Amino acid sequence: MSAGDRPISVVLAGGGTAGHIEPMLALADALRRRADRGAAVRITCLGTERGMENRLVPARGYELRLIPPVPLPRRPTVDLLRLPGRVWRSVAETRAVLDDVAADVVVGFGGYVALPAYLAARRAGVPIVVHEQNALPGLANRVGARLAARVAVTVPGTPLPRGEHVGMPLRTTISSLDRSAQRPAARAEFGLDADRSTLLVFGGSQGARSLNRAAVAAADALSAAGVQVLHARGPKNTDVTVPPRPAGTAPYVVVDYLERMDLAYAAADLALCRAGAVTVAELSAVGLPAAFVPLPIGNGEQRRNALPVVEAGGGLLVEDADLGAAWIESQLLPVLTDPAALARYAEHAAAAGAPDADERLADIVVSVAAAQR
Repeated sequence: MSAGDRPISVVLAGGGTAGHIEPMLALADALRRRADRGAAVRITCLGTERGMENRLVPARGYELRLIPPVPLPRRPTVDLLRLPGRVWRSVAETRAVLDDVAADVVVGFGGYVALPAYLAARRAGVPIVVHEQNALPGLANRVGARLAARVAVTVPGTPLPRGEHVGMPLRTTISSLDRSAQRPAARAEFGLDADRSTLLVFGGSQGARSLNRAAVAAADALSAAGVQVLHARGPKNTDVTVPPRPAGTAPYVVVDYLERMDLAYAAADLALCRAGAVTVAELSAVGLPAAFVPLPIGNGEQRRNALPVVEAGGGLLVEDADLGAAWIESQLLPVLTDPAALARYAEHAAAAGAPDADERLADIVVSVAAAQR
């Protein structure tokens, strides 16, 4: 079979954390939709035996090939001396996968899996596409961008050479969400009133202590203003409780975890949340404004993730140390009780979003693969 007759072979490297895996799978879904429309595409995902991809990738129906991880020490340790050997082994095994599937393009999303994929692709003469989720790229993507045919970024201004602003590839349950159409059913699903202004509070899958503490402390003020709350406290934070609201007042609904983020977004008028890359991208894609509370640790990337949306007028930014009941009452309540202000924030949030990022990235990948053949 000639190269022109066989399917385009795309190898995706995004294992490790959900922040790498979810955009990888969103791109895979976009490529599979093209295959459903008659384009011949073969998709192979790379991962390691200890990553979340072992559960998530097969569940979505994609082939997963495992390679040795290459964790990069943050400080000089004895592990640093072992790094060249680990890299060599991982690159060799990745190269074998690329040869076996006759890869036409490697797409990397950063993390432990991406670095050996980039190096193996370079050795094999396979073109590389890099996608960076965060405003501050990690080491793997900083290396990959120098070797890549195309570089796609989620946040404008991300410091990578030749970065093209594409946005974050998202699952279609989010990117195609019609919040207005789904709002009545979503609010009914969570036991919320149909017509009250609604605040969504969540701190990621495990919750966030400072968000939990501030929201609960402001519960009475929120209820008194007629604002209802849907609060995902995190499965380990069972001590976070709010006494039942008196009959006829605004509900305050506390859940451990939100299985259906699309319904939570549809139910809400405004969110109080962290500023992880996927969270920021999802909220702007669906046009849900937010008060972003960046993690107070790390390199400040969460603040940078949120800034484009905030600067566009689609949200607010508050430092973790400044978040409390007083801030919610003085800053969020005036917005939550002003329908015109909520509408403006929502409009600006949507303008900052990129709900078609999966298709835009798929266009780049197919173009690079086609040029290789």
